[in-house]
Amino acid sequence: MKLLFVADPLGTFKTYKDSTFAMMREAARRGHELLACEPQQLVWQRGGRVTARGALQIALTGEADDWYTVTATGDVALADVDAVLMRKDPPFDSEFFYATHLLSQAEREGARVFNKASALREHPEKLAIMEFPEFISPTVVTRDPAEIRAFHAEHRDIILKPLDGMGGMGIFRVKDDGLNLGSIVETLNQGGTQTVMVQRFIPAIADGDKRILIIGGKPVPHCLARIPQGGEVRGNLAAGGKGVARPLTPRDREIAEHLGPILAARGLLLVGLDVIGENVTEINVTSPTCFQEITDQSGFDVAKMFVDALEAAQA
Repeated sequence: MKLLFVADPLGTFKTYKDSTFAMMREAARRGHELLACEPQQLVWQRGGRVTARGALQIALTGEADDWYTVTATGDVALADVDAVLMRKDPPFDSEFFYATHLLSQAEREGARVFNKASALREHPEKLAIMEFPEFISPTVVTRDPAEIRAFHAEHRDIILKPLDGMGGMGIFRVKDDGLNLGSIVETLNQGGTQTVMVQRFIPAIADGDKRILIIGGKPVPHCLARIPQGGEVRGNLAAGGKGVARPLTPRDREIAEHLGPILAARGLLLVGLDVIGENVTEINVTSPTCFQEITDQSGFDVAKMFVDALEAAQA
């Protein structure tokens, strides 16, 4: 197969942990052809097709640093490759949104895009949990500071987060004393112009914020528990959390097996659930990670499962 990865600049990849690199490595091992571009290289013009201008055809070197060589460059119509993998990292900003519309046009022209462009738009990573209230903790989504104060008065220990954050960015905890609640709301809410998600604090975060990967509707049998360090409330690896691979618990599997087929049917080949204790906190669809950490610690080859699913989707 000829695979086009729409991603961040290849030079920014940290190959020792990058999940997109793990996908590329497994695909190359099977003899698939690798191409790469960045979202800003996607172009559409009337009378033509969505094209990746100056896409790179690459070969992997096996080295840690200079890990790829460019074997050719050129314009590539997305409909002319076997699969387009949208792997641009968050944030899901306006430019990401516009890129999904270009990808939808490419789909109308015959391209196969994973994850499906419309599904990326329809599953914002924090708000997607609203569809599955039976699996989440008490939560409110609002612009109204009074609603936030009322939620704190009821639950006493809460987490506040912006809807467009990533890697634990902008997450605050307010305990029973309400210290700094007003200031935090002002910071996140921006005078009523920004919507905020507020959730009851889940003490099980001390045991880790679990990343559960679902591929082709089926859960990877191990998750990565991201454990907060040094007094942090955030377990995100980007915020200094320690990643520990663990087998799924019965509750983890129950959640994943319920959500997996539903999300796969919508064109989401790869999903990353964030689960604290027994509660889903986010449904990550833009560029789920943790392939290499799970594989290195558990021995289960996540990239192999992914490329198997990708090949099956093309059959």
